[in-house]
Amino acid sequence: MPREALIVFCTCPETSATAIAEALVNERLAACVNQLAAVQSIYRWQERVETATETLLIMKTTTDLYDELERRLHALHPYEVPEILAVPVARGYPPYLRWLEGALRA
Repeated sequence: MPREALIVFCTCPETSATAIAEALVNERLAACVNQLAAVQSIYRWQERVETATETLLIMKTTTDLYDELERRLHALHPYEVPEILAVPVARGYPPYLRWLEGALRA
């Protein structure tokens, strides 16, 4: 039975994005990580409105690996409270989903 695919989003400083992405792919927690540079984030932190230029990481994984990916991402991430959001994949191109599953830990 195929594993359920997830897309995980996380913003981080540009200086740590590639290291995080490479670690997660090398450890087979993410099959692929896309990096979208120069995302402008406006958010409230410690009762102040902040603005930051960040990199958005878009990770492809499966539900059974999510908890481990989240723990590892949190350990690698420089923020005290990183944005880590997961969205289930309702449908996808079957050959891509087979590739995704094969690129991850069993």
